[in-house]
Amino acid sequence: MSTQALTYLFVGMSFVLYIGIAIWSKAKSTSDFYVAGKGVNPVANGMATAADWMSAASFISMAGLIAFMGKDGSVYLMGWTGGYVLLALLLAPYLRKFGQYTVPDFIGTRYYSKAARLVAVVCLIFISFTYVAGQMRGVGIVFSRFLEVDINLGVIIGMIIVFFYAVLGGMKGITYTQVAQYCVLIFAYLVPAIFISILITGNPIPQLGFGDTVVNSSTYLLDKLDQVTVDLGFVAYTESIKSNIDIFCITGALMFGTAGLPHVIVRFFTVPRVSDARKSAGYALIFIALLYTTAPAVGAFARMNFIDSIQDSEYSSAPAWFKNWENIGLIAWNDKNSDGYIHYSAGNTFKEGRPNFIDEIGESGERLTSNISNFSNQNEVYIDKDIMVLANPEIANLPNWIIALVAAGALAAALSTAAGLLLVISSSISHDLLKKTFKPNITEKQELLYARCSAAFAILIAGLFGIYPPGFVAQVVAFAFGLAAATIFPALFLGIFSKSTNKEGAIAGMLAGLAFTSSYIIYFKFINPQLDNSNFWIGSISPEGIGFIGMFVNFFIAFLVTKFFANPPKEVNELIQTIRQP
Repeated sequence: MSTQALTYLFVGMSFVLYIGIAIWSKAKSTSDFYVAGKGVNPVANGMATAADWMSAASFISMAGLIAFMGKDGSVYLMGWTGGYVLLALLLAPYLRKFGQYTVPDFIGTRYYSKAARLVAVVCLIFISFTYVAGQMRGVGIVFSRFLEVDINLGVIIGMIIVFFYAVLGGMKGITYTQVAQYCVLIFAYLVPAIFISILITGNPIPQLGFGDTVVNSSTYLLDKLDQVTVDLGFVAYTESIKSNIDIFCITGALMFGTAGLPHVIVRFFTVPRVSDARKSAGYALIFIALLYTTAPAVGAFARMNFIDSIQDSEYSSAPAWFKNWENIGLIAWNDKNSDGYIHYSAGNTFKEGRPNFIDEIGESGERLTSNISNFSNQNEVYIDKDIMVLANPEIANLPNWIIALVAAGALAAALSTAAGLLLVISSSISHDLLKKTFKPNITEKQELLYARCSAAFAILIAGLFGIYPPGFVAQVVAFAFGLAAATIFPALFLGIFSKSTNKEGAIAGMLAGLAFTSSYIIYFKFINPQLDNSNFWIGSISPEGIGFIGMFVNFFIAFLVTKFFANPPKEVNELIQTIRQP
């Protein structure tokens, strides 16, 4: 069978499975819709949490970033996994013992304030929509390449699938769908990694092949990759070019952001007991580690295969995978020296008004080429980093069924996280804004209806983000983690471990963290992108890492403002004492 036919088969079978689970687990109450009735087994919850958290950024984009960033890409590995240790130790068991439905529920009750609840809702919606943009972008990429439909139509198809099982099943449907999605995505990630590891190093274990010698050679893979990248004018693959302070801040933002992500935190409300919350975090970390320990190898394999496949080859006889991705605009080639051959290098590049920027972004996020040819040794190839994992099996000439499997896995990763985020948005609107704030007298049936309507509205907005993407998948997701670190994590941490923090301090801290972090990101990424480099950043800290500083801004403002207002009431202190007890 052809790759496209197999892709339709695998994707179609997975969609039937997801929809079937949604029908089987249809939510019949608000408890089912928000927290799956608090009856999910810790192992299943660990798998669902892993799928919820291992988004398109983890599956599609992370290894692509590592492939091109080399050692600097390790910040994503350390940050996104290290955050689970914080989550398991500092937040998960306490929030489960609190026993409500949402993160704003905790913040509104702990800080005895509707205003605090509203600020938390605003922060969560801001974070969730920033995050979901990356997921819908990933859905569009997969559909456009493997199902050969327009990238915008691909986003719409993804919206319809998520709409069905998120709106119908709520958290209950999403949880068991995510268990299936985890199985699909981890199998789809590991199988091609094992095949490619055998082809390149002869070692069937990618994690070990990553540090092994190349087949029929005594040269180690990373040594060869270092030499190849240096020869092409790049920094050596294993050399870091980011400043230590920026690496530290990005890692910190990703770690504390993980511990503050609303769609991850809410998963610990779904288990029967407090002890199960800790177990869920442990199982999730094991399931996540299967992918995250493989990602560095996948990135290295992808970069090596990519260079070997195209470098100095004649364009007229370029490999099929190159033409396939070129047709949808996610790879571009410009014959700047008119010799008919593909030359990939660091080179000298130019964009009018933006010297030293290597690429220009098209309407669908594709990388466009420049026609300027007054520099020697210019790079002629522009590649979207988000396609490397998806293209890797094609580049390595693996069987068609593996290529189709990767497409199904990528969709599972993107859709699982998108569903979790959309449920957070939905519950924030229906439960926290309506039931707890503006319409306290609505019935449970009405609240469930509002929750489903909110989910439908959120899916529509998410689709627009997918059609008009603001950047790389992993880059956009990194911003969401920074915002979570600067807003939600400090409020939760102080809410559990500081009896003195009052509502005024918490509200001021969240607003300060949100304003500082979002303004820094927006300024350098959207208002003045030509200034987005270390010469203009504050203390050499990139927008991806500024959330770590925003977290300390939040803490500082919260402590400062707290001193000028009354201490929390007695019942709040009793609540804190209760959730702290084992």
